[in-house]
Amino acid sequence: MAADWTTSPTDGELEELDRFLRAHGSDEDLLLDGVHGFLTALAIGPTPAKPDEWLPEILHEPFADSDEGERVLTLLARLNDAIAPELETGTYEPILGELDTDDGHPAFTARGWCEGFSRGIDLRAPSWEGRLGHDSELMELLGPIIALAIDDGVFESDGDFAPLGEEDYDECLAQIPQAVGAVAEYWREHPLKPEERSAPAGETTAPPPRRRGGRWVH
Repeated sequence: MAADWTTSPTDGELEELDRFLRAHGSDEDLLLDGVHGFLTALAIGPTPAKPDEWLPEILHEPFADSDEGERVLTLLARLNDAIAPELETGTYEPILGELDTDDGHPAFTARGWCEGFSRGIDLRAPSWEGRLGHDSELMELLGPIIALAIDDGVFESDGDFAPLGEEDYDECLAQIPQAVGAVAEYWREHPLKPEERSAPAGETTAPPPRRRGGRWVH
């Protein structure tokens, strides 16, 4: 099936959505990179999520008027609807934040995207927890994302974790699209069993990392 690129937001529309989120969010709320990570986790996860589930995780105050509401909801829908076609065509790229550096050249950071991705997993926590605890393949596929999240302080690690060097960090950034596509394929090939739709009981074999300041999988 051909991708419906009419739903993909333009650079200008992404900037518009970014301005809205910055103007209407608190320190704990997701910005554009976090929203993209959040929607990505839902798009590739074990079960789909409807807008009435994920919109409250993004929008936290009333719109100024109906025109603003319609515009913002349209932009969010385009951002969400573009993820699956981009994965199908191999054109998916994460929306990353930028950091100022001493040499004046901005550096990309995955912290916001990883924070959003972890919140997307939170929305389907029992399903992810059970599978991650019993299938090391899924944990391995998430490896670059987990490494970035630990390095950026989004996740806590029970073991010794050496900070990523600049080259290793950039390499993990470059691996995000492949990791996202691989996880999406994993869930297509290994859908949830009925007993996995509730919180797992008993001992797990590979406890996944915890998110700082909240829960991801535990």
